[in-house]
Amino acid sequence: MKRILLMTLVLIFLMASLTGCFNTGRFLSTNVTDVRLGEANYEYIALNVTGTSKAGYLFGITRVSGTGLLYQEALDNLWGNFEKDHGPRQDKKVALVNVHYDTDIRHYLLYMDVQLFIRADVVEFK
Repeated sequence: MKRILLMTLVLIFLMASLTGCFNTGRFLSTNVTDVRLGEANYEYIALNVTGTSKAGYLFGITRVSGTGLLYQEALDNLWGNFEKDHGPRQDKKVALVNVHYDTDIRHYLLYMDVQLFIRADVVEFK
């Protein structure tokens, strides 16, 4: 009887630890802005500026590293990288164009590592 109970508990533990939430690895965003640059009133001042952010989760729900604000951190990092090479952007009329983002989600047994990458070009309006 004890052996059957032990085997049942082991089986339940294995099923619970080896199954997880379904994740396709896609990081979906519903914010879309369409800007049409029809006039020549702008110029590209930076190409392929990048920003990254990272967060770690235990059991997929408890955050153990990072703030969890992946977009905000990645954008802050992107603008920081831009300002290192091109100076402060406060007095400039700049915008991000050709924005691309990608994610890298790694699942380990109990730990999940999420990383967000943003790449964009910067234009300045005249």
